Amino acid sequence: MKTIWFYIYNIFTYPSLYVIARIASLFNKKLRAGFRDRAQLFEKLNQSLNLLIKEHPRIWFHVSSLGEFEQAKPIIQTLKSAYPNGTIIVSFYSPSGYRHSINYKFADVITYMPLDSRRLARKFINRVKPDAAVFIRYDIWPNHIWVLAESGIPFFLSSATLREKSFRLMPVLRTFHRHLFDLFTAVLTITDYDARQFKKFGLRHPVIEEVGDTRYDQVLQRSKAAQEVELLPNGFTRRKKVLVIGSSWQSDEDNLIPTLKKLFKEEKHLFTLLVPHEPTEQNLERIEKQLGPEITHIRFSHINNFKEEKLVIVDSVGILVTLYKYAHIAYIGGGFKSSVHNVLEAAVYGIPVVYGPKHTNSQEAVELARRTGGFVVTDQQSMHAIFQRLLSDSQFRKQTGAVCRQLVKENAGATNRILKHLKKHITVIPSHE
Repeated sequence: MKTIWFYIYNIFTYPSLYVIARIASLFNKKLRAGFRDRAQLFEKLNQSLNLLIKEHPRIWFHVSSLGEFEQAKPIIQTLKSAYPNGTIIVSFYSPSGYRHSINYKFADVITYMPLDSRRLARKFINRVKPDAAVFIRYDIWPNHIWVLAESGIPFFLSSATLREKSFRLMPVLRTFHRHLFDLFTAVLTITDYDARQFKKFGLRHPVIEEVGDTRYDQVLQRSKAAQEVELLPNGFTRRKKVLVIGSSWQSDEDNLIPTLKKLFKEEKHLFTLLVPHEPTEQNLERIEKQLGPEITHIRFSHINNFKEEKLVIVDSVGILVTLYKYAHIAYIGGGFKSSVHNVLEAAVYGIPVVYGPKHTNSQEAVELARRTGGFVVTDQQSMHAIFQRLLSDSQFRKQTGAVCRQLVKENAGATNRILKHLKKHITVIPSHE
């Protein structure tokens, strides 16, 4: 087990990374918060584990941050249904991911993953005692991997993806990662391309299989749950054509608001819900100033005082996914900034989605544009043109929305394919006591 890589990592690499991170934390709030919060990691972990009545199967999920957690949620929720007396432990690397997810109801324990020293990795895994471990997407830590392998615990890389120019494929690093990946029980990839990329390592031990992307299952689960929630008064959107603007940044709004001023003059039934990515008071006031008197508006927190305003600025967090169910069209923010946000959250409702030019970070945004269910806009002119057509041509709007829904349906099912692998190793419950 203790190859040359074990000694290189523990004598040179990890100590160097630790020193660099400590120095960087003096200037980086996120790193500083991570070090501070981890000081009480084992104390909080022990408290959480001691309160547990449920025991096995005990599955440990590790994610880097919120994006990876979204990919883990469908697996966790389905496991909870299959094994109601089991225990789910979720660890985070990111402080923001940890803090935003602390009350997630389908996990029994939410914790940080400790730093990747040999001593801390052994202490953590010996305390958690997982029957199986699942690492989501890419966030794997060598000493934790080595301890799992030494303990005979099956562990999986799920939602795995590997770009053509990944640093993991670079000389020297390629050999190191081949050693790590070869210890996994299975590498479960999003696409066939990803599976072929992992096969380039020449792995001998793990199963490598394309299973798909659990985010499709996640948006389907969320859309079903959203049907039980009513955020707007009964009949509120009747006879309206609803545009939901989701997770917008100022760079989006600088194009959207002048466009909306034209559209409201042309389409008397248009109604808009604008959900800024960061609903701070400063941002809300800026948006209200940009809207001016031409677009009557009200904040969502004052919705009980609604008097047929044309636009509602959503000043609450955590409700966007449910608001999409009211939409006839969705605009997804981020494409005029650096990267588009989640287009699937709206596409699942069978509505066309519009987004800015910086969308290639999202495979599904690229695919929807290719299929003509998603529309890429580059300026106010192109934005106005597509919104005008979608609002005026109901047949076109329904056809393009159906394309979006079809993409989600086609790609659903990754969760069950992943669970088939997991259940092979948790049907007979091992004892670590």
